[in-house]
Parts: sequence; C-alpha cells; structure tokens
Amino acid sequence: MMASQLKHRGWSRRLLVTVGVLVAVIVMVGVFMWSLQRSMIYFPDTAAVPAAADVLEGGQDLTLHTSDGLELEAWFAPPAEDAVDRDMAVLMAPGNGGNREGRAGLAQHLQDRGFAVLLMEYRGYSTNPGRPSQDGLIRDGLAAVDALEAQGFAPEQTIYFGESVGGGVVAALMSERPPAAAVFRSPFTDLAEVGRHHYRWLPVGLLLRDRFPVTEHVRGTQVPISVIRARHDTVVPAELSAQVADAAPNLVEEHSIEDADHNDPVMFGPEIADAVARIAEEVS
Repeated sequence: MMASQLKHRGWSRRLLVTVGVLVAVIVMVGVFMWSLQRSMIYFPDTAAVPAAADVLEGGQDLTLHTSDGLELEAWFAPPAEDAVDRDMAVLMAPGNGGNREGRAGLAQHLQDRGFAVLLMEYRGYSTNPGRPSQDGLIRDGLAAVDALEAQGFAPEQTIYFGESVGGGVVAALMSERPPAAAVFRSPFTDLAEVGRHHYRWLPVGLLLRDRFPVTEHVRGTQVPISVIRARHDTVVPAELSAQVADAAPNLVEEHSIEDADHNDPVMFGPEIADAVARIAEEVS
C-alpha cells in the first residue's frame, strides 16, 4: 500500500511539474507576442521618397500636424491638367506595408479621373517620426483631413479611400469626420479576425492591442460605401471583406476582382480608380 501511494505521489508531482512548465511556456509566448505584436502588424519602408513634384503631376509636399505633436510628410496633387475637375478630393489611407511611393501609380490614376489626391504617410513610415499604432494612425488620418480642408476640400467634398489597414483608419474617420463617400479596398471586419486566420494557435483576441473595428463603424454610418476585394486574397480573406460590405447600411457597390491577390498590381491600378469614380458619380 505504501509503495502504491509513493508511486501515485510521484506521478502527481510529475504531472504538476509538466503542467507548470506548459503554463510557464504559454505565459512566456504570450508575453513575447504581446511585446512584438506591432512589428507583426506594421511593415514600414523607412526609405526616403522623392519630392511630390517628381512623382505626381502638379504634386506638392505637405506637412501633416497631428494632435499629439508630430509633423508628418505627405503628398498632395490636383486633378490632371487634361481631366475634367470633379471638385472632389480623395484621401488615400495606405495599407500596413511599404510607403507612399508605392501608391503613386494609383494616385496618378485618380488624378486622371479628375480628383485631387492627398496621399498620406503614417508615423514611422518613410522618414516620418513616431511609431505606428491604431491610435497613432487615426490621429494621422485626422491630420490629413485637416490638411485637405486647408487645401479647400471639406469632408463633404472628399472620398476616403482605405487600403487594408487603411480601411481601419477610414472607418474611424467616418465616425468623427463623415465624408461624401468611402471606398474600402481589401478591408477586414476587425484586425483580430485577420490575426486568427494567420495565427490559429494564438489567443489573438486576448493579446491584440490594435483592433481597428471596421464593421462596428460601418454599421453605424449612412455614408455611401463601396467595397473592393481580391477574390484570392491571401492576406485579408475575401470573406472578411464581403462581411464589411454586408454590414454597410448604404452600400453602393461590392466589387470583386477575380484572379487577384492582396498586393497584385491590379489592386493598385485603373480598375480601383474606376471604382472610386463610380461612387463619386453616385454622390455628386
């Protein structure tokens, strides 16, 4: 009997040690992921970019002044000289990778369709100071809205265009400074859903600090909205973008681009600019 009890106690101790080690590992992984999560969300290209005039027709370098005291570089450009001026601007909120130089082609397509364009750059991207975060990017977006107003384009003359994470920025801007319309390119319902898709083994809902609750904002607005999604998106699942469209009370268009992935050239090309032009015609 004594030997049996000793054996049982030995197994119990080993079990407790094993459980303790597993809990310690899980806690350590959680702390590690918590501390590094923003480096897994934001992928800024910190290289310097050309002057706006070297990249965009009539381009001007602007400085955005954020509410927390940062000065951020951005580009502004009027409609192309041979385009019919719509007297509307597009505020371009980029995705989480690269910098504004990689979006210059889309900005040019928008100029060709008669739009003025403000191509913003977030904190921590290109040579801008600061580090990206949800609160920071939204502050940057509000500074861009202010800069457009200074150029003569009030929110009601502006279409907000949000690419991927930029859709999270645009969704928040809609609640505070409603625009004429908003176009979401490859949006997600909220960032946690994207995290769960890519990191199925992690408790993303518990760890994630930056949430960008897109559908929460979309459901609560009457702003006309268009949603563009890549049919074979490997970054933001297309079904999440479809759910954003389903949540919009005033959906103008849901446009799916076949045989396209998240960062394919077509997702920065004339087909995207055409979708922006279509919603502008709906609201003008």
